[in-house]
Amino acid sequence: MASIRVLLCAAAAAGISTNCARAQKPQLEPCPRPAAGSVVPEPEALQSHDGVLKVQLAYRNYVDERGQMRYCYVDAGGGEAPLLRLKPGDLLILNLKNELTLPLPPPSIMGGSMGAHTHPMPGACAGGEMTSLSTNLHFHGLTIPPVCHQDDVLTTLIPPHDPPFEYRFRIPSEEAPGLYWYHPHVHGFTSAQVLGGASGAMIVEGIERANLQLAGLPERVFVIRDQDLLNPDAQPLGAANQPHATVLRDNEGDILNTGTDGGKPAKDLSINFVPVAFPEYAPAVIPIKPSERQLWRVLNASAITYLNLKVLLNTTPQPLGVVSLDGSPINEHGMAGNRIIWESHIMLPPAGRVEFIVKGPPPGGSASFVTGNFDTGPAGENDPSRPLATLVATPDAPEPYRRLEAAPKHLPPPHSVWLGDVRPVGERKLYFSEKAQDPANPASPTVFYITVDGQTPAPFDAGAPNPNITVRQGDVEDWVIENRTREVHAFHIHQTHFILLEWNGVPVDEPFLRDTVNVTYWDGKSRQYPRVKLRMDFRDPDIVGTFLYHCHLLEHEDGGMMGTIRVLPQGDPARPPVAAGGGF
Repeated sequence: MASIRVLLCAAAAAGISTNCARAQKPQLEPCPRPAAGSVVPEPEALQSHDGVLKVQLAYRNYVDERGQMRYCYVDAGGGEAPLLRLKPGDLLILNLKNELTLPLPPPSIMGGSMGAHTHPMPGACAGGEMTSLSTNLHFHGLTIPPVCHQDDVLTTLIPPHDPPFEYRFRIPSEEAPGLYWYHPHVHGFTSAQVLGGASGAMIVEGIERANLQLAGLPERVFVIRDQDLLNPDAQPLGAANQPHATVLRDNEGDILNTGTDGGKPAKDLSINFVPVAFPEYAPAVIPIKPSERQLWRVLNASAITYLNLKVLLNTTPQPLGVVSLDGSPINEHGMAGNRIIWESHIMLPPAGRVEFIVKGPPPGGSASFVTGNFDTGPAGENDPSRPLATLVATPDAPEPYRRLEAAPKHLPPPHSVWLGDVRPVGERKLYFSEKAQDPANPASPTVFYITVDGQTPAPFDAGAPNPNITVRQGDVEDWVIENRTREVHAFHIHQTHFILLEWNGVPVDEPFLRDTVNVTYWDGKSRQYPRVKLRMDFRDPDIVGTFLYHCHLLEHEDGGMMGTIRVLPQGDPARPPVAAGGGF
């Protein structure tokens, strides 16, 4: 793998400021991060061999010089947040060593609470306590069993200083080829850790076999993360001329949506850890050969930030050829051939993934990879337009580290019936809602809910003995998800994917599956709440067990907007209870 130093100097030779000299400075922090304006480094890739990928990860943290807590996964070779590459049928053996500590914070934040808040967890898989120092891993998007040592996040709690905890599972033979990711999922502490950088990408190989038009394309992997503002006291550039320079915050302290496509963002962003910080927004650098077509795999690993991705040549949006969303190729379960959907922009909620074809600028030119403004609602966070990286067209651009197979064989047709062609056994409704923790004090922290219609709203209880929803393996259901709040929410479910059938009552014909979908905000007066209708798939026998659904804005999840679903074995004599008001 080429070093960041080599890539920086290659871009500098093309006339782009890249902090080349600063890249020579040795970094001794447990979680080193590139400098602003750097060339975007490629994540270190760990590839399976002979059907097995063995990984050793240490999970570390430290307080940086600005007083922000940083988290990272470090592999045995010192690589940070390694990209895990596996093929369908491969065995992953991942040993996770929890090395979290409570370092002495710098004087500027002394007195803040940084202790471990303990919540007993009966029957825990490891450790037995839910604290700010316990951890686990969720393998987001994979259809693997929700059991200990595979993808259980309800009872797997790994304390620091314990021996490495082993995750061991096979990628299903029919797992869709595409982009997935891993991150911690300890209730109450997920948001802070993901904000601090605790995330990494996974790829199930073979997307060029699902779409032969991708054969031989060079590939880039970009993980976009958010973090607390590096310059929280700065004003927007040109703020003196902006009538909305005043900063308003929600009950959780996040900067509210200004509705102006400007102002201070709620969070900073980074691309493969290169920070693009408010207020200068110095973009990272992506060298690319002139007019080269590449496959970009982009993960929104943000805790709360929505992305509205565009590639601008001057100010003109360039066509982006979408071939996959949330790890699902755009081909209707293999029936729609080599489909590409050309878009001028791509909205990506937190946890969403997209894979698309992009074309580099002409010789000597440059283009901008940006995220546009996203309206999160009057109670949502501020996500203004800002750059992410500058694409620099140069014939000396380093060769991407990987090209897709040049002569792939088309994937065989799947054995299961396309979800859109399956008749559901029934329909149920769930809804997002929220309220102030102290009704007498509207400024108190917000309690977030996701409720099955007919049940009483209650924040998620990790120790609750019964699930919110029970279904039987083999069933397919339609779910209507309503948003009764003044801010957007992103619905996500573990272990399975779904089809979006309707958007605010309008039928949608989508040739792909999702695992995360945005539900827009209520305007405060309409009699009909915003809603999506989803077809949920519980046919896979590997997902029998109990797992989670929640909003993937992680402070909402940590604040209670989460529930449990139990998938019973097909032959289980118990009948799933009817959901009151849910339409069964």
